[in-house]
Amino acid sequence: MDFDEIDLKIMRATQVGLPLVSQPYHAVAEQLNLPVEIVMARFEAMQKSGVIRRIGVVPNHYKLGYQFNGMTVWNVQDEMIDEFGNKIGGLPFVSHCYHRPRHPPNWNYNLFAMVHGKSQEEVNQQIEQITLLLGEFNLGNEVLYSTRILKKTGFRSRNE
Repeated sequence: MDFDEIDLKIMRATQVGLPLVSQPYHAVAEQLNLPVEIVMARFEAMQKSGVIRRIGVVPNHYKLGYQFNGMTVWNVQDEMIDEFGNKIGGLPFVSHCYHRPRHPPNWNYNLFAMVHGKSQEEVNQQIEQITLLLGEFNLGNEVLYSTRILKKTGFRSRNE
């Protein structure tokens, strides 16, 4: 997709996120002195072309009281990855679940699931639920606990 000046203005105005108001596209349009229909059409075109993969909420789990966050990593047979990915991703305490390639011999895990809890005990119970769900198909797992929140950012132009 080729970007014109309007696309770049929209990207720059929203690179740190959409305004936290009831009608964020209207706020962006007002800020840029553009019709809201143009702003919404440009967002839609960027999504269809793959420039924008998704628009979603990125919560700060720490501020929400979830001080215990762990990326659980699992070694699951490749032919079972979609089935278990869907099941684990559907659990209410899993915010992210995805397939990643293994890098043997040092990294044998191919299924990742981020869990969040307000206590270590809560996270341990969640991990146990995933372990039970996988049963005999769990060929190994580990948990990588968060020690700090990483700054999540969006688009940045080359000039910034």
